[in-house]
Order: sequence, then C-alpha cells, then structure tokens
Amino acid sequence: MLVLDPVADEIRDANPAAARLLGYDPDVLRGMRVTGLHPDQVPTLIVFTQAVQARGRDWTHALSPRHAEGHGLHVEYSGTILPGEPALLLVSLFDLDERRRRLVDTEADAHMRAGLSEWQRMERIFRDIERENQLILRAAGEGIYGVNAEGITTFINPAAERMLGWDAADLVGRDMHATVHHSHPDGCHYPHQDCPIYAAFRDGAVHQVDTEVFWRRDGAPIFVEYTSTPIRDRGRLLGAVIVFRDISQRREADERLRQALAEVDSLRQRLELENAYLREEIREGGHHQGIIGRSPAIEATLRQIDLVAGTDATVLVTGESGTGKELIARAIHEASRRRDRPLIRVNCAAIPRELFESEFFGHAKGAFTGALRDRVGRFELADGGTLFLDEVGEIPIDLQGKLLRVLQERQFERVGEERTRLVDVRLVAATNRDLKAEVKRGRFREDLYFRLNVFPIAAVPLRERPEDIPLIAQHFLKGVARRLAMPDLRLTEGDVRRLARYDWPGNVRELENIVERAAILAVRGRLRFDLPEAEGSGPVEGRRPQGEVVTGATPATEAERRARDRADISAALVLSKGRVFGAGGAAELLGVKPTTLASRIKVHGLTGVGRSGGGA
Repeated sequence: MLVLDPVADEIRDANPAAARLLGYDPDVLRGMRVTGLHPDQVPTLIVFTQAVQARGRDWTHALSPRHAEGHGLHVEYSGTILPGEPALLLVSLFDLDERRRRLVDTEADAHMRAGLSEWQRMERIFRDIERENQLILRAAGEGIYGVNAEGITTFINPAAERMLGWDAADLVGRDMHATVHHSHPDGCHYPHQDCPIYAAFRDGAVHQVDTEVFWRRDGAPIFVEYTSTPIRDRGRLLGAVIVFRDISQRREADERLRQALAEVDSLRQRLELENAYLREEIREGGHHQGIIGRSPAIEATLRQIDLVAGTDATVLVTGESGTGKELIARAIHEASRRRDRPLIRVNCAAIPRELFESEFFGHAKGAFTGALRDRVGRFELADGGTLFLDEVGEIPIDLQGKLLRVLQERQFERVGEERTRLVDVRLVAATNRDLKAEVKRGRFREDLYFRLNVFPIAAVPLRERPEDIPLIAQHFLKGVARRLAMPDLRLTEGDVRRLARYDWPGNVRELENIVERAAILAVRGRLRFDLPEAEGSGPVEGRRPQGEVVTGATPATEAERRARDRADISAALVLSKGRVFGAGGAAELLGVKPTTLASRIKVHGLTGVGRSGGGA
C-alpha cells in the first residue's frame, strides 16, 4: 500500500510489501515523487487520481510503476480516499504476475488433489497437443527447425530433412550454422556473427532474407528464402525458429526470364540500330536505287551480278570513285537470298583507328572510357544479311588481321567481352585502289586480298560507256526537276553532245552534280551546263560548220569518231523515246534521213529504246 498526496506529488507512506514490490527501501520510497514512479505515464496517473477523488474509489491496469532496477511492473492499482484526509489517497498495488502464478498453482493443486485419474487426463491432453504439433510440422511444405540461444538445433521437420538431405537425428544437438549455412554462394566463409538466423535471438527482431544458400549433406547448394523469429519466455530470449523454402526452381525461372528479357532488349537495340542505319542510307542515296545503262560494259556487269548473287561468295568491286560500286553491291544483295535481311554499309576510310574494333565488332559497357552501354557492331548488325565494306583498301594494315580472322572463322568477340559470337554474313568489298599493287608495296595483306578477291567485278568508268550518258543524265534531270518543282526542264541535242564529249573524271557522281547545277542555273527551262570542254572538242552548241578548221586541234581517231557517233545516236533515241521517223524523231534531231539513221543504228548494234532502269 502507498499513501499518495496528488497535490504535492509525493508519496507520504509505504508499507513493507510495497517496498518489496517496487524494489526500494521504505525510507527511500517515503518522500519520492509519485510521478517519479511513473515517468512516462503522467497523464494516465492524473486521470486515475482524479477518478478516485471524484468517485471515492477506482482501479486500473493501465499504470506500470518503474522498479528500482529500471523495468516496468505489471500491477493493478486500487485507490480510495483516506477518511479524514480528503487530500490523500490510499492506493493498493496487486502484482498481476504473482496473481497469475497463484491461479496456476491453485489449478495444479486441484489436479493433484483429484488423484491419478486427473493426472492421466492431463497427460492425454498434453500428448494430443504434442501429436497435433507434430502433424502440423510434418504437413508443412516449408522446412522448419529450431535453435537455442547457443545456436544448437533443437528440432527439425521432415520437409527440412528432405531439402537438406540430413536426418533429424543427425542435426539435433549440432551447430546448425556450421552444418548447413557455413559458406556464401561463392564459397567464402560465412561467420556466425554475420548470420541473420542467429541475430534473431541476439537482438530479438524478426529477420527475413530473400535469397541465400543452404548446403545439402552431399555438398550441393540450394537457394532458399527464410524467416528467423526469436523465441521468448518471460522476456528472456531462448532461441529462434526458422522457416525456409527452396527457391532454386524459381531462381532458375527468374534467370531464364532475365536472359529472355536481355535477349529481347538486345534484339530491340539491334532493330533500332538497323532502322537508324536504314534511315541514314535512305537519306544518303535514296534517289538512285538501280543501275541504268545499255552499253556492253553495263550488260556485262549485270550478267556478273546475276551469276554471283545466288551464291554466298565474297565479291570485290573495283573501280574509280563515282562509278557506282555501292549500286553494284546493292544489286547483288537485292538479288540474293539475303534480301530480307539488311545490307549494312561501312565506310572504312571514315573510321578512326582507335574505334575500328568497336565499330566492326561492338563493345561491352565499360570496355573503355565513354562506353556507357553495350554496343552492337556492324558485323552483328549484318548477321543473316550482307556487309558492304566500302573503301576496304583504307583499313590500316595492323588491323587487317582482325578482319581476316572474322572472315575465316565467322566468329568474333565484342571489345571488353569474353563471349564468342557466331555470325553469318555475306561480304561485298569495294575499293578504288589497285589492291594487287598495294600488296606488293606492303600496304595490304596478301591473305586478306585473296580472301576478298573471290569474285571480282569492275565498275566501268563513264568515259568508257558514253552511250549511257544520255540515259543517266535524263534520269538525274527527272529527279532534280521533281525536287525543284521545275517540270519544264529538258535536255537538248546540244546538251547531250556536250555531255558526251566530256571525259568525266568524277564519273556518275560528277554527272549528277553537274546536271543538278545546270537545273539550278536554268533559264526558261533551258539548262545551262557549267562544263569544261574536252581538249580538242568542237564548238559548244551544234555541229562544226563544214570546212571550218580548228587550229591546234588533235584529229579524232576512227574509234573516237565511231564512239561519238554512237553516243549522238543513243542520245537522240533517248530524247525521241525510241522513235526514228516523223516529227520529233531521232532522224530529225540529228538532221539525217531516217533510212540513213536506221542503217547507222544497225551498224552500231543499237536497238531503239533499249534497257532503262531506276539508277546510275
């Protein structure tokens, strides 16, 4: 019992039982502050004292006085007003834990007095409870085991036995961590003090782990997730119970899913790169997609394309700049079985030496400074399709060996990655250099030259096929007229003669530029060609007047005269759309009789309109 003065916040008196319960000397207890016993419960204390004063009597379980050793007590407070002292309260404290123990002892005493039959009944009850617990443990699909505060195994259920490969008799009484949890997945030691299972009975908290490894009796690892829950008795930590499940199959499924997602992401990146590459190719060369011409040289080139397109043979296209080597490569690709896969073009002359491997073979994230993500190389991008190596003669000789290896072995590794990747690529290379001479000078590997020169195709320069000039010029003019919205642009006979007389050192590319420039400078639909005259050529417009002598001019040979005559006739046939007779016919344009022109057409082997196409 305590005598409290709520107004003065003071304990006036305390009997020995109160002193024993609270752990204080009676003299110390007298004079203590009431709130000192309840430092965290002042509001609850005020409510209780006011209730006693208002009602004359009250009780509560809400107050928990602080023991002298610092822990709280579980008690019942019962308060009344002292007679004659309305300002003082008499409070009785009942130890509820002691009361509970007395009730248990009373029940036990009653069972004992009941005799043997009652003991047998209670034994059956406990046996039934134990059997039910065992059935629950056996039926559980998760592994369950318990450890005491020293980490020694106290029980283990059948599911845990199956998963770990141990019998319960072999594990009970052993250090569980040292038996099944001694190492990390990589094999390094797992110290006891780092184990979350043992931490549960040290810090009293529940520990959940999503993935760790338990080791089976045969040494095989199993990936598990587990929960370690502390076991308490009257505030003391006695051990922990661990519930775990095997997640190896789920982990394998997650890994397969991760790999599938990575593959999907790789394919997405590849498609994005292919689309970006194809958009770039369309911007760069979308307005001349085919090969135009009817000259014997073009006919021979087209036959070579038809022969090699159906195979996977490596093709080496040689020729001067501007002769249409890339168009030949595209024609080979479009006529091959790989036409549904991309044609990937690489300008070897534009790749810096230090980026050669990355550009060709790709790189892994972090392979070098600036490699912020994985990159797919051109070989991988062209897998299943055609890889066009333009200006292959510009590859530095110390890097040619790496290209040769890929061509021979059909496999490569990305920069910074050890994984070997297989690739199925049809190769077409092009160069304006004499690679055989480069081999002799030591600037090109001979073995790479023979690897590339399986099927050579020579792109014929424009000056060797003058009969194709009118067709190609007319094709370019149509494209320029459409882009400039100038539909009345036209080529005249004089324009064609001028174009045929020029040597075209820049070939088809130069012809395209000159036609576009002439269209821009055109006046009232008449083209104005900014074109230098070939040495020894005649007047700019029309024919040279009969008998006129050009001082210092070199007479044309018979072959040159025949070539020029053939070019004039071809140009006239183009402008007349193949008509020889009648108004606007080729004969009228050339100023000769139709029968004479027909005879010349036969002599030169021309066939009217002939072949036409959609490119240069």
